[in-house]
Amino acid sequence: MRYNLPRYKKRPEIYMNSESYAILTATETIKCRGHENIRSEHRSTFEITKETHLTEKGTCIIAVGADKGAADLNDEFKKILSDDRSILKTTLKIKNLEFTILSCGHSKMTLSHPTDLVWRKSSFVCPRTVGIYSDYSAALIPRKIVNILKTGEIMTVFMEVILNSEAQSPSVLHLQEFFHNFGEY
Repeated sequence: MRYNLPRYKKRPEIYMNSESYAILTATETIKCRGHENIRSEHRSTFEITKETHLTEKGTCIIAVGADKGAADLNDEFKKILSDDRSILKTTLKIKNLEFTILSCGHSKMTLSHPTDLVWRKSSFVCPRTVGIYSDYSAALIPRKIVNILKTGEIMTVFMEVILNSEAQSPSVLHLQEFFHNFGEY
């Protein structure tokens, strides 16, 4: 069930899975565009920014002129993403191409930066961070997409955050399993 309310009135979707516990979801859509200086070479992050100027030093930036920064994300989305058990699914859509990145949320995310959104392969969190433990970085985004972005084409970014209230955080070390495996050596 999806709510068809204006964006400012959207509430997170709540449904029950087959094992009867609550799953929360919320979505965001961001419009941005490419730039001739996009290099998309950074090995551990990628970034989308509201800024319109880009130099060749911005190797992690994949799009500029975004209509939202981290601070502009809706409150329900931020609340769900700021939980250690949340998973973020980000889909980049440009022309007829789609590419999906999976990341984790974290309780220390403030999502307060006015212009930037950064996805990281590491666990580092700052006001710009919207995803950690991402499975892709700028360097791993398909070159077909990067080449289209270099022409200044418009890209749509769909973000869906999912929180399973019964899940364990992927960032939590499972000590029992660790010590069990350690005893085998």
